[in-house]
Amino acid sequence: MSNAKYSPFDFLNAINQTKEDLIVDDITEKQYSPYMVNRSLSYFPDTVLIANEININYHLDHKLQNSFYINMIRKRKRFSKWNKKHSEKDIEVVKEYYGYSDEKARSVLSLLSQEQIKTLKKVTSKNGTKRAY
Repeated sequence: MSNAKYSPFDFLNAINQTKEDLIVDDITEKQYSPYMVNRSLSYFPDTVLIANEININYHLDHKLQNSFYINMIRKRKRFSKWNKKHSEKDIEVVKEYYGYSDEKARSVLSLLSQEQIKTLKKVTSKNGTKRAY
């Protein structure tokens, strides 16, 4: 029995670099998060199709998914920043200032800097008081 606690990033490191199978028993198999591993591997052109195969075959055991990744993916350092959800407050400011829909405000928000968003918040505040953004 293994007493080790693994994060999804430990599994990703094993898949991408060390090629060590961390799943040795039921406890470590439960620590494996297919969603997090698939999401992380979907950011790279050389692993996106492999991640999609596991996505299609989501019903496979975690150990089998992990073994598939270890044996299919070439050893390489892979790092990417995860896309983060924009603040609902920022989206509301853009919607109010430009009169955009939710979808259009989300697409415009990625084009604005933090300084521009702060300016929009100041402009859209009413009577010198800030709204609850």
